[in-house]
Amino acid sequence: MLTIHKLLPQGQGLAKVLLQRAATVELDWDVRQKSRFAATDSQGRELAIFLPRGQAVRGGDVLVAEDGSLIRAIAAPQRVLKITACATHGTAFDLVRAAYHLGNRHVPIELQPDHLKIEPDHVLADMLRSLHMTVVAADLPFEPEGGAYGGHVTNDGHSHHHHSHGAEHAHGHGHAHSHSHSHSHAHAPAQPAGGCGHAQPKAQGASGAGCGHCDHHDHAHHPGQGCGG
Repeated sequence: MLTIHKLLPQGQGLAKVLLQRAATVELDWDVRQKSRFAATDSQGRELAIFLPRGQAVRGGDVLVAEDGSLIRAIAAPQRVLKITACATHGTAFDLVRAAYHLGNRHVPIELQPDHLKIEPDHVLADMLRSLHMTVVAADLPFEPEGGAYGGHVTNDGHSHHHHSHGAEHAHGHGHAHSHSHSHSHAHAPAQPAGGCGHAQPKAQGASGAGCGHCDHHDHAHHPGQGCGG
């Protein structure tokens, strides 16, 4: 068994040829956010990882074993919700609004220029569709933004506090606020200002495509695109 106490963020300082020759270990976010875990690398070797407490492993980071062996971490595909602005009647600003509301709920969230990713949550999926977002389930690597998970240190060395919530309630008002307690009840979100004013749809499962607000439109949609109506 290889014991590992050291991590090089994104293989910093290593020659490209060393990175190419390194063994790999494929891990989902549930494992990579831990500082102590066991795994098996691409060469079949058992690994015992003991990183500084609070250290998270990102895809592309390199683990250094006590014998000098290098193991490059790969972010494994996992089930996530991919969130995009509705292609039919949405705008780029809708993605900003969605990120704001998700941030208010302190959930791990990956930010990309044209989409967001979160872990599966049917309550949040319904809330996002009420904001006219397109939400689809997919198996993709998940790299949440630093600070969106509890007590872990990002590769830039910053520590972040964790807020724990149960099934969240959605707020229809537009000011930021913080909570120091958990919520165990859910309320339907109010229609946000600036929405397109479409009638609220029936609740959809997390894997359904589209924001679901175009059922009464006269124009046709292809399955899995736009509003999914």
